[in-house]
Amino acid sequence: MTCAVSGGADSTALLILAVAAGCVVTAVHVDHGLRAGSAAEADVVARTATRFGAQFRAERAFIGAGPNLEARARAARAAVLPSDAFTGHTADDHAETVLLNLLRGSGLDGVRGVGRAERRPLLRLRRAETVALCAAADAEVVVDPTNADPAFTRNRVRHEVLPLLAEVMRRDPVPMLCRFADLAGDESALLDELALEVEPTDCAALARVPAPLARRALRSWMRSEFDGYAPDAAAIERALAVARGEAVGADIASGVSVRRTAGRLRIERAAGDR
Repeated sequence: MTCAVSGGADSTALLILAVAAGCVVTAVHVDHGLRAGSAAEADVVARTATRFGAQFRAERAFIGAGPNLEARARAARAAVLPSDAFTGHTADDHAETVLLNLLRGSGLDGVRGVGRAERRPLLRLRRAETVALCAAADAEVVVDPTNADPAFTRNRVRHEVLPLLAEVMRRDPVPMLCRFADLAGDESALLDELALEVEPTDCAALARVPAPLARRALRSWMRSEFDGYAPDAAAIERALAVARGEAVGADIASGVSVRRTAGRLRIERAAGDR
């Protein structure tokens, strides 16, 4: 199995537990080149992999500073990691993602949390537990200073919002948020299955089903058209308006529009985007 290992406590715990479970493990470190000395973190992961009996591979996916840094880093990692790579996301990561996406106005897809649980075996562990495991194993761990930088919204949610919620509610909000993500995931999966029965380019078919299913069908179609990227909720609503005959066409992304002809939707791209 391939484990994405940054060198932090969570991914190092993943590596240790995977080897202890008898898996043949390859640890892959991805260097984004964002911090001075970041290349040396690969050496830490290499030493840890050797010590615990795993293979090691280093990858580079450099990205520049700028907006949406976390999202761009995720995309860069995904581009160099195999699709079946395991990650060390914990329950705390799960809860943070649910809360962030909820506050950003996400629908059910966003509040499912970090994504596919089968590739995230530590989702029932807490961050404190991975830190304790690494300490007990005397494992060398990389401390990423950006995890304390309040310039990143996730860090403020982690260090300020969740502790405040715990104080207000007099209970740990992480298990509740994770439970909410599980329920949202079940309902989202059901809607996805039902939406498979809807032909997304057939305006009459879209009109016959409830709006949530129509949105799902359109989003799935657009995702396939855009190599996995789906336009935002506002673009989906504009596409629905075209399907209902309220407009002959609408922009859904830069240089991309959806238009209706003879009761069918089609994607049009500007000449330079073909």
